[in-house]
Amino acid sequence: MKLSNSPLVKAIWLFVAVLFVMFMFVPLVKLLALSLNVGDALGLENYTSILSSDGFLQTMQNSFFVATMSALSATFLGFILAYTVHWSNLPKGFKQFIKLAALFPMLLPTVTYGFAIIYTFGKQGLLTQILGFQLFEDIYGFYGMWLGYTIYTLPIAFLLLNNTFQYLDKKFVVVSELMGDSPYRQFDMTVVRPLIGTFAAAMIQCFFLAFTDFGIPASIGGQYSVIATELYTQILGASPSFEKGAVVALFMLVPSILSIAILWYVARFNVRYDSVEMIDLPTSKIKDRVLAVLSSVILASLLLVFAVIFIIPWIKSWPYQMVFTTEIVSEALESANLMRVYKNSLLVAVLTAVFGTLITYFSALLYERSSLFKLGKFSIESSALVTNTVPGMVVGIAYLMVFSGSAVANTIFIIVISNIIHYFATPYLMSKNALSKMNLGWETTAGLLGDSWFASLRRIVVPNSFFTLIEVASFYFISAMVTISAVIFISGAKTMVLTTKIVELQHFARFDEIFILSLMILLTNIGALMLFAIVRHIYSKRLSGTTAIKTKKKPKSMVVPTSS
Repeated sequence: MKLSNSPLVKAIWLFVAVLFVMFMFVPLVKLLALSLNVGDALGLENYTSILSSDGFLQTMQNSFFVATMSALSATFLGFILAYTVHWSNLPKGFKQFIKLAALFPMLLPTVTYGFAIIYTFGKQGLLTQILGFQLFEDIYGFYGMWLGYTIYTLPIAFLLLNNTFQYLDKKFVVVSELMGDSPYRQFDMTVVRPLIGTFAAAMIQCFFLAFTDFGIPASIGGQYSVIATELYTQILGASPSFEKGAVVALFMLVPSILSIAILWYVARFNVRYDSVEMIDLPTSKIKDRVLAVLSSVILASLLLVFAVIFIIPWIKSWPYQMVFTTEIVSEALESANLMRVYKNSLLVAVLTAVFGTLITYFSALLYERSSLFKLGKFSIESSALVTNTVPGMVVGIAYLMVFSGSAVANTIFIIVISNIIHYFATPYLMSKNALSKMNLGWETTAGLLGDSWFASLRRIVVPNSFFTLIEVASFYFISAMVTISAVIFISGAKTMVLTTKIVELQHFARFDEIFILSLMILLTNIGALMLFAIVRHIYSKRLSGTTAIKTKKKPKSMVVPTSS
């Protein structure tokens, strides 16, 4: 039985609806209206002006090309890692290392990737110093962005493919061998075809992330113009134009429409199994060794790029005075301004995690465990779809145009709201999937026993979805710590966070401090993940009844022996 369509349900839905209307749909409508604004009239002059301007079509072509190449390479590398984890007989410890190392880039902001690539592959970079020659002729521009985007999107491709691999039935490999299939046909029929839908989803998601990212082109783009830097220039450049900026922002939504259409088409290729049997694959030492080498090379290359973050802050002057020093780090940490920015980031991340978890969880509750009217449920689901397809930069631009000059402008509040709205889709789906798997009769039983809905929620539903809540909170926290696309437009001098501070330091070429700030973000995210892991461990022990309870030792005379 689901929660009845009571005033409480309607009140929760009304709050969520108002939140999305005010902070998603009104800003987007404002963006559209502003793009059509021509003096005191409406027209398409802004669109024709942008399309006919020098270089805009080339900028769009650049964005599509580098995003496509990055999506292909990230999906290919993510597949090798996921295939190694699930389709090899390598040690479990090595597989666990792959899962952790592949997700490492998610703990850092994308703007850091560019600087790390420069200090690794540049003329005076770490790898150049080791090899004695420069691996890439010109790291600025296309090649640097391709590498940066590949690193950025690799964790997403791996997550999607790794998740689907869990549901592939390995017994078909044995069947294929018994039928005498060639290795190529066996690989095609048992792995590639069942993954076609996930391949498409991974490439589209990677493409979308690369197409809309601002951090990497801001740090290493050089003269290779892309749509994200074009949007930044239109809004915060030498001659800003909100109207033309709105047009560029709307052009960033083009991949969203295409991605929905493509995903809908490839859904027909999804393969479903009646049951999945967990069996060991036939042993192939040659295949395992090849996969081990490939995965090791991929992860070593990935981690090598970020090695400079741990080295540069401790060098007096790279690469001219290669002397260990703590002065740079000490001076940075003693800076009152830097610590204020760090506190802002921490406050934003905590508030985003707390309120984001509450809003997404109650939204999922309304959809899965209430008898809310169909239009209400449709509004929640469609809002999640919209947030999943609107780039962060578009959200930031829309907020800048709507809330500039208002009481919430340049406040922590608007940054937190933008994070919650922008990242709403993934936590919502996580919560919805968890709640959909629970028995609907729990609320009925609780009601018969006299419990209110909130009592049944506290005693039954929340405890059974506690691990999902932890995952949602950790997702929101880390996303809030590393995001840059939206906050670059809506943070002020007093509400600056670490990622926007990094962009500011870039203009002064203060790379030592940039890496120190990046380390602060990384260590904070690692600390948060450890804290969430401890909470999960404590709760799991509590569920299994293994938590030790200290009690006073009873006298021996009071102990009653039991019969065996």
